Amino acid sequence: MTDLAETSGAAAVAQGPAPAIELRGISKAFGPVQANRDISLKVAKGTIHGIIGENGAGKSTLMSILYGFYKADAGEILINGHPTEIPDSQAAIAAGIGMVFQHFKLVENFSVLENVVLGAEEGRLLKPSLAKARKLLTQLAQEYEMNVDPDALIEEIGVGMQQRVEILKALYRRADILILDEPTGVLTPAEADHLFRILRGLRDEGKTIVLITHKLREIMEVTDTVSVMRRGEMGATLTTSETNPEQLAELMVGRKVLLRVDKAPATPGKTILKVADLRVVDEDKVERLRGISFEVRAGEILGIAGVAGNGQSELLEVLGGMIPATGRVELNGTALELTGRACNGRNRRARGIAHVPEDRQREGLIMDFAAWENVAFGYQNDPAYASGWLMDNAGLRRDTEGKMKRFDVRPPNPALAAKNFSGGNQQKIVLAREIERNPDLLLVGQPTRGVDIGAIEFIHQRIVELRDAGKAILLVSVELDEILGLSDRIAVMFDGRIMGERLPNETTEAELGLLMAGVSDGKGAT
Repeated sequence: MTDLAETSGAAAVAQGPAPAIELRGISKAFGPVQANRDISLKVAKGTIHGIIGENGAGKSTLMSILYGFYKADAGEILINGHPTEIPDSQAAIAAGIGMVFQHFKLVENFSVLENVVLGAEEGRLLKPSLAKARKLLTQLAQEYEMNVDPDALIEEIGVGMQQRVEILKALYRRADILILDEPTGVLTPAEADHLFRILRGLRDEGKTIVLITHKLREIMEVTDTVSVMRRGEMGATLTTSETNPEQLAELMVGRKVLLRVDKAPATPGKTILKVADLRVVDEDKVERLRGISFEVRAGEILGIAGVAGNGQSELLEVLGGMIPATGRVELNGTALELTGRACNGRNRRARGIAHVPEDRQREGLIMDFAAWENVAFGYQNDPAYASGWLMDNAGLRRDTEGKMKRFDVRPPNPALAAKNFSGGNQQKIVLAREIERNPDLLLVGQPTRGVDIGAIEFIHQRIVELRDAGKAILLVSVELDEILGLSDRIAVMFDGRIMGERLPNETTEAELGLLMAGVSDGKGAT
């Protein structure tokens, strides 16, 4: 008996601890679309495990099954070695799982403290729950370097701070397993670096982190292991230190991917856009743009770098006819209306301006409308889409099919609602609609936010092709590597002003970072 017990104990030691997460044969279909196909995965305790793949590869669906948002058609979930049924998010929370979604689930007019407690109140009286939560929130914030003001309203804090609130919500509910879906999609590089420090601290405390991302730099920097998904199936699982970005990109896409922007030097022509002393005051009487002046010429890309919230959004909105301003803006030598009824998107489009907004879901698409309807969004009065007084729906569907094919939108179904496409494919729909209008000026905000590596390469190529066709492009991005890779000139914004201009081959991320923080080196504009 003793020998048997010793043998069993030795076998248990040899096997090691059970994985924090084990998925066996998980499959999930949405109608004819097979999102997950017979997926098996093990995630070791106390590690940061990355899951990468193209948009539509099934990453978010798989994690939504783990969190109880979806129910698998087949398969089994084990948590810490125990088979676990997870029919809903409450069951996931009870199993020690927390999830931070790409689009935060916070009540904007509630305080940080109220959002943390919401759904986890103890008893009928809220006051004791808030008092307990305040104490625990303070402890958690100090322990993991996530200091936030518990009394601040969500609508008054930045996206980086909102993400900390989401993580604190999960920790408050005693999550030992934390899933983060594209966590840096709305963060600046500095905020992303701070998030990585937080994740390492959580791992060192024994938490298990699952990181869904398309950014290979993040995978290499913060994960211990990485699994690659492709077209709903699980491919390789690798030790991060034993792989490289090129190998991971090829596993994701199924071909070699160029991880840099391939473009010839620009040959700028005439001035297309001229902006002089542009000023915007918001409804709270806060000056958002403080005398902005610059030019964009035909055949060049002017990149606008800066930390989110420093006036870049307002700049795009003014040029796109969405908000009023003072100053002067000229397109091809003719002034644009900056106030009044003529200041609108329709007039801007008629003048040859196309606009890819920063937030595709709020400003670029109508999420409940079909893809073919969204392709007409903003251009519904175009004669090409009209048949007398009626829309030529059949023609528009054919046009959308062509755009989807050329921009590799998956699935290529014009009748599918925009909300049923992955984020990257939603972005391709917006880009196809705007780029194929052959505009004189393309305004593009965050062109690859939430987009996978293969689609990033494609989007960059299309933007460069438009530049090479003699068009002017104004690019706004918080991704410094994107700004440096795509731009022919770079202007840096801080607090509603342009701090200076630089040429990509004559500057560094460190120098741009100082300008983004409002630190001028006295060089001025180039």
